[in-house]
Amino acid sequence: MGGIVAQLQDHFPDASFMVFNFREGEKRSQISDILTQYDMTVMDYPRQYEGCPLLPLEMIHHFLRSSESWLSLEGQQNVLLMHCERGGWPILAFMLSGLLLYRKQYTGEQKTLEMIYKQAPRDLLQLLSPLNPQPSQLRYLQYISRRNLGSDWPPSDTPLFLDRLILRVLPLFEGGKGCRPAVRVYGQDPETPANRSSKLLFSTSKTKKQIRHFLKEECAMVKIDIHCRIQGDIVLECIHLDEDLVREEMIFRVMFNTAFVRANVLMLYRDEIDVLWDAKDQFPKDFTAEELNHTYIFIRYFFRILMLLYLVSPE
Repeated sequence: MGGIVAQLQDHFPDASFMVFNFREGEKRSQISDILTQYDMTVMDYPRQYEGCPLLPLEMIHHFLRSSESWLSLEGQQNVLLMHCERGGWPILAFMLSGLLLYRKQYTGEQKTLEMIYKQAPRDLLQLLSPLNPQPSQLRYLQYISRRNLGSDWPPSDTPLFLDRLILRVLPLFEGGKGCRPAVRVYGQDPETPANRSSKLLFSTSKTKKQIRHFLKEECAMVKIDIHCRIQGDIVLECIHLDEDLVREEMIFRVMFNTAFVRANVLMLYRDEIDVLWDAKDQFPKDFTAEELNHTYIFIRYFFRILMLLYLVSPE
């Protein structure tokens, strides 16, 4: 590290350096201790949010504003460095893509993200993250790009009531016999808005009464009731449980922010969910995951009407 710093200082003799480090765990990182000895300002960020290589929107906003402020100071030659600790490449790739889009140095969310990801071998990416995180990362890059549509960005968290998850054309497991899906939901507790930390908000009970085995012919449409209040950045995981209700396989994961859910329905297609790197072909092209939400304020008044709409819907 001493040699790298010396090269940087030789190349930018009059520059000041700020380092954004995406660390593992909560402890102060070793890289921070090293670089501060060279009068570099180091800001630590986590490298994941509930297993997903993304950060909450509020934290992303802090990173973007801090970077822009540092690089825009007049009369100074400032250099921004980004560093990730072991396993942190996916979050670094996302944050760098977000910064390039935020500063309008690149256009096109998918093109920018793919350009950054190509800097690392695909085999390495599969070692760092069992799921391909790019669909959820692309969703958050689109959130960043929407900042020009209104002055209030990021928008205030919108509380919703996650009613149910509808899966159309569910992938088959156990040799094509069927699927035994279960759901976990992580996010900020709406009951304690001052506490920004995340927690498990909902988990399907692993009992034979709660876990249903859907046979092949029943997997065309599967409805899973959740009935859970959500707000802000949410991670939803859908897993397949083995017959012993212990062993599990990941079906998909998705991270989203409730402020960007429109018309109380979030519909996601095959290319918009995080799945295992080699599992995409297991999902039919017409697979969709539809999350039905309604704001908690109106749940008491519109619940019966919404239920009636579900019953008479031709779908």
